[in-house]
Amino acid sequence: MVRWVKSPYSALAAMALLCVLAYWRSLFLPFISDDYLQIRLARDFGPVSGWKALAADALYRCRATSLVLTHWTERAFGLDPFVFSCSSLLLHILNTWLVFAFGAWRLIGWRLSTVAACFFAVYQGHQEAVIWYAALPELLVFFFVASSFLLWILWLRSGTSLPSLYLASLAAFLLALLSKESAVALPPLLVLVLLAERKSLRRFCLPLLPFAALSIVYFALSFAARRHHLHYNDGTFSLHAPFYWIEFRSIVRLLWVWGFVSLAALAAWRASHYLPLLKIAAAWVLCTLLPYSFLTYMPFVPSRHTYLAGAGLSLLIAAAFLTFANRFRPALVCSLAALIIFPHCAYLWTKKQRQFLERAAPTELLIHHARVTRGPIRLRCFPYHISIAQSALDTRLGPGRQVELVNQHASLDLCLLP
Repeated sequence: MVRWVKSPYSALAAMALLCVLAYWRSLFLPFISDDYLQIRLARDFGPVSGWKALAADALYRCRATSLVLTHWTERAFGLDPFVFSCSSLLLHILNTWLVFAFGAWRLIGWRLSTVAACFFAVYQGHQEAVIWYAALPELLVFFFVASSFLLWILWLRSGTSLPSLYLASLAAFLLALLSKESAVALPPLLVLVLLAERKSLRRFCLPLLPFAALSIVYFALSFAARRHHLHYNDGTFSLHAPFYWIEFRSIVRLLWVWGFVSLAALAAWRASHYLPLLKIAAAWVLCTLLPYSFLTYMPFVPSRHTYLAGAGLSLLIAAAFLTFANRFRPALVCSLAALIIFPHCAYLWTKKQRQFLERAAPTELLIHHARVTRGPIRLRCFPYHISIAQSALDTRLGPGRQVELVNQHASLDLCLLP
């Protein structure tokens, strides 16, 4: 399978091209709502002088890597939406390559990881993480979690004789914790590797201890600051959320439709040799969705939060695709690949592109209005929080323009939506 791949370099190039193929239209979108908050926070917390205040903020210290990256992106290239979108796409390409690198684990292998990475590159289910710049933490937490996971596997392959690999894995995990709360899913995944490799958990208790301790301290610090933590008080997150129901619904949505088709195909063809891999994929999906299942503002995990779980789905799809490839002629295999790739790309080029343009329209209209008028701006029908409106004006036009919301019956200067 994948005979057209002459070398790892051609495989990496092909995966990068698939990423660009899927997301090239989104590179030309303007900033979207929370993007302006991301940039404003990066200006406050991103410079070294702001790191002390960042460390004291219970919410945004868990997104430190994205704020620092956003700050330096603006410093280097200015406030150009195209550049910010390119940086997100570049991270998606790197993450796709990390999925490919999962092939270093013998239980996955290079043939399967190649197919999984190609699917991950174009899969539209987690498109929000790539297209919406404010979702940058999702890309970064994937990058560091996957890096730590791979370094852990390489350390085990070395017979634990290379402590530098272990230390690098631990360092990547620390950066993952500074990227997003979902990084706490990693320690169970490391235990999964040990179980899959039939390693003694007792023997590896000490190496696992720093990962577990960092996760516990990380959660304890967040919980201790819950009175001042935004997400504990704005209806976003609750430890009393029906996480089991949210997890179940999210898994069903993640598997629809190609995941269920793949499971049915593997069962019909009795591909029992893939059972260990399916267990790994299932554990990956369960662990990476669980931290998001305590959200309270939706009955399922939003698309941007499925980015990390998408690697598990990709492994499942790849197993079914390779089983198909071993049973049918190359022409049919190529047809199936096209049937998977191009609908995902077309969906991103058309429906999702329109949706993101609609989401960007309110702030774009606001900025246009502010450029041609003077004085305070009063808004009616604005679909986002007033802080987004103020951040948009401060980011694009500089501080000084004031925004206020008025009720439906007050006089107004601007109504962005009918």
